[in-house]
Amino acid sequence: MENMFRLMASEEYLSDRRCLWVNGPVIVGAGPSGLATAACLRDQGVPFVVVERSDCIASLWQKRTYDRLKLHLPKKFCQLPKMPFPDHYPEYPTKRQFIDYLESYANRFEIKPEFNKSVESARFDETSGLWRVKTTSAGEEMEYICRWLVVATGENAERVVPEINGLKTEFDGEVIHACEYKSGEKFRGKRVLVVGCGNSGMEVSLDLANHNAITSMVVRSSVHVLPREVMGKSTFGISVMMMKWLPLWLVDKLLLILSWLVLGSLSKYGLKRPDIGPMELKSMTGKTPVLDIGALEKIKSGDVEIVPAIKRFSRHNVELVDGQRLDIDAVVLATGYRSNVPSWLQESEFFSKNGFPKSPFPNAWKGKSGLYAAGFTRKGLAGASADAVNIAQDIGNVWREETKRQKMRRNVGHRRCISVA
Repeated sequence: MENMFRLMASEEYLSDRRCLWVNGPVIVGAGPSGLATAACLRDQGVPFVVVERSDCIASLWQKRTYDRLKLHLPKKFCQLPKMPFPDHYPEYPTKRQFIDYLESYANRFEIKPEFNKSVESARFDETSGLWRVKTTSAGEEMEYICRWLVVATGENAERVVPEINGLKTEFDGEVIHACEYKSGEKFRGKRVLVVGCGNSGMEVSLDLANHNAITSMVVRSSVHVLPREVMGKSTFGISVMMMKWLPLWLVDKLLLILSWLVLGSLSKYGLKRPDIGPMELKSMTGKTPVLDIGALEKIKSGDVEIVPAIKRFSRHNVELVDGQRLDIDAVVLATGYRSNVPSWLQESEFFSKNGFPKSPFPNAWKGKSGLYAAGFTRKGLAGASADAVNIAQDIGNVWREETKRQKMRRNVGHRRCISVA
């Protein structure tokens, strides 16, 4: 509270902006990372405020994912701290089941985000030693003052839309990003080009083919495709187990051998593997290998055609770099997402220009001056959960120590009053 008084003395406040002192951290983002951090703080007895730009928790899952989506990893690798998935959930929960789980999680830990609050800026005030977080909601400004700031907006806050010759200026067909795609039903019988061959691109292509769309998928570069399971066991689970005992290069060798035994050679279908192994590549760049759930069968059967990079679009077709032209009716951009942290966080020591912490895992969760990051490890929900536990313990330790000192000061003051009386 002393910091708050110094802040009020150091600057003149605008009368048209509401200010709120938060006696604990402000968490920006009510996705899985923000919810996990809030739950762990609740367990530590630390008060907090969660601000969220959307009108619901987990808005990416609720509003920007396709209908057939399921968790790509077994549920034990995706559960948040202090609450497992229900026993009756399948090994790979559906989108609806995961959303229900998150809503139950928020209710259990009494997490009530302040919705429709878009963070415009957040900066550390050197004079007061506090963070100032400015938000807007329906034209109304609010400024939160706090000692700790937790950035939990995630790796996928904003869609990535590449600049492609003619796509915006000449092509007459429908163009959507994968975050707007819901089902292949509306594309039945249409010629659809999917741009991108990651997990989203593969699954959208599979869904389109299942709905009898004439589907082509652009593969510009090499990609690792692994079976989701090997002999009924999760490929990811196998890799996690092996990495406890074996060096990374050997784990990759074994994964590629298992993949070849299950899937066969993929190069003849236009899918070339990178020179670097799948787990090493993910460790170095964050690029996740594709876990196949049926798209390869469609590729091998010809229901999904693999095509090279795009040269340009015209009114009703696309020209590829190898000279061939395809007539198309619609384009789905499965071109990924990016962090939006640089657009609002006024800080350059902890976060880099790409919106990720500069320090590698496992040290990417804590910065200086009470700044924390949850969910930027490129290690999925398990990484976000680990961040949440670390952040809450770190803040909780300081919180308990300060609370103890405050009680001691109050007790000393009380004894002085009694002696004077």
